[in-house]
Order: sequence, then C-alpha cells, then structure tokens
Amino acid sequence: MHGEYKVPGGKLVVADLAVRDGLLADLVLSGDFFLEPDDALGRFSDALEGLPHDAPLPTLTQAVENVREDAVMVGFDPHAIGLAVLRALGRSSAWHDHAFELVETGKQHPHMQMALDEVIARQVGEGLRAPTLRVWEWASNSVIIGSFQSLSNEVDREAAARHEATVVRRISGGGAMFVEPGNTITYSLYVPATLVEGMSFADSYAFLDAWVIRALRQLGVDASYQPLNDIASPAGKIGGAAQKRLASGAVLHHVTMSYDIDAAKMLDILRIGREKLSDKGTKSAKKRVDPIRSQTGLAREQVIEAMLGHFRDSYGLETVPVDAATLAQAQALAESKYRDPAWLARVP
Repeated sequence: MHGEYKVPGGKLVVADLAVRDGLLADLVLSGDFFLEPDDALGRFSDALEGLPHDAPLPTLTQAVENVREDAVMVGFDPHAIGLAVLRALGRSSAWHDHAFELVETGKQHPHMQMALDEVIARQVGEGLRAPTLRVWEWASNSVIIGSFQSLSNEVDREAAARHEATVVRRISGGGAMFVEPGNTITYSLYVPATLVEGMSFADSYAFLDAWVIRALRQLGVDASYQPLNDIASPAGKIGGAAQKRLASGAVLHHVTMSYDIDAAKMLDILRIGREKLSDKGTKSAKKRVDPIRSQTGLAREQVIEAMLGHFRDSYGLETVPVDAATLAQAQALAESKYRDPAWLARVP
C-alpha cells in the first residue's frame, strides 16, 4: 500500500506499508522533507508498526510524537505522517484520487435549490454519484438563512416580500445571504469525507476554498481566505462558505460570492446588526461586500467559465446533465421539507 501527503506550503511525505492480521507492517516512510538526526525516521516507522489498521489519526500522530524526542522536522510533522499512512490505507484521499463531475441543473427556484443540494450530497455519500461540482443558477430572488439562524432576527419578511425574495432555510450553518439572478456566484462541492479526513472544520474550509481563490487571483482579484469561512480582498469581503457533513460520509461545501450585489436591497431585507459587524472593522455592511465585477470588469459568465476552467485544469471535470430521478427526488423533498413552514421557522 502506498500513500502520499503534500503538506500545504511544506514537503511531501510518503508511506509504504502492508497490513497483516489487521496490524500495520513493513512500514517505510520517505519524502523530500528535512530531518535531523537521520535515524529519527526509523524511530517514526517503528512507532507505527503494529498499530491497528483502523487506528484514528490522533493515535497515529501521537505514536510518532512519543518518539520524536529532539528530532528537528522541517517541512513536515507527525500529523503529516499520520495522514500519509491514512492515504496508504485508503482512509484519506486527495483531489486527484477522484473523478469530478460538473452537474448542470439549470435555473431553479429557491426551494428546489435547497433540495438539490441535499439530494446530490446524499447521492455522493451513498456512492451513487461521483464527487460533484454544481454552479447554482437562479430562477427568482431569494433570501437563504443558515440552519441555526433565527428567522425573525435575521430577515424582515415584509421587505423580502416587497423585493419578491423567497425566504428559505438551508441545511448548513452560517449566515444569511440575499441573491437575485445574476448578482451572485454560488457553487456547491459534494465530496467524500475522505477528502478532508484528519482536518479540523476550519482547515477543511480553507482546503476546499483554495482552488477558487487561485482562480480569482488569475483573474486579477487579490483574493485570500479569512478564517473561519470568508473569501476576502483588501477592498472588502467577496463571499462566504458554509458546510454540512452528512452521516452517509459526504461533505457538502457551498460558497456564495458577490458579483454585482444590490447592497440597498440586501440591507433592507437582512437584519445585519452591530454585533455581527463588530469584528469586521467597519460600521457599514455595504463595505463588507466587494463585488467581483468591480475588480475584474468581466461578465458573470466569463468569471464562472474561468473558475470552471481552473478546476478542470487542476483536477479534471466532466460535465453531465442532471438526471430525471435526481430532479424528481429534489422536487419531492422541496415540497415535503423546504416548503414546510415548520422547517423555515425551526428557529423562530
């Protein structure tokens, strides 16, 4: 068994091993890292020999840490060794281990958008669909609140009605967003949990957002990741991410970025309070949103095509149409769950 893990900003760690009677055996570590003294590498391998093949990452990491002593590890650490072992065992995966699909679902109304996210995520978790990328196209205005937000605290329902914006609740956490067709760029990634195995929630946000940040930079946007879940530039916030991990083993990660947002409408509908803005270094919510159009001068479609092109060049991407069965499941879920007033008002 062979596994490789490239430390972000660091070096490559490689683990070759076998499993005998459920235990790790014949384990050899290698890579382009730096380590002093040399014999520490043998200590690390010996410490992992004999551990159960299903040992969790903290156990693997601690085994190496226990024999680290005075070893100087440059470009890697015990955590990286543990991840390389998981890769060899098939319990952790890399982008290139998967064949990604771009599913085209066409323009959809808000309740259907929410349902499609849940259905496609379930399919990936159940192994019925390959890891998938979806770019949302909207058929009507919407306000989307996070799974744990209070409906009354976050949204002025009368203002939403005045602007013909349907209010819906998604299954992921995070904050509210206002969208009109053409004014935002939203995408969802549906990936196996193995892709973020061993990562904290915070680390997984940065990891799953890295490709779009690279794509934006290629377009001339000075984009960067801002913990916990924001994409920003020196001129202000560009967008935010939310995530839901399903029991089936799938991770739903979606991001909404402002292309040409109507800040006046957004502020009329969303109750953005002083507390939320208190750690943003600004007194005006308008300054928190930095439309991509102003930084690129490109049409929304051009920005999206550049993003998809970067993903395709980086990891591969095959375009597939949405199938009738998926649409039928989503339509049923939209009616039974996302249109249900009880779901919308689960946090009144």
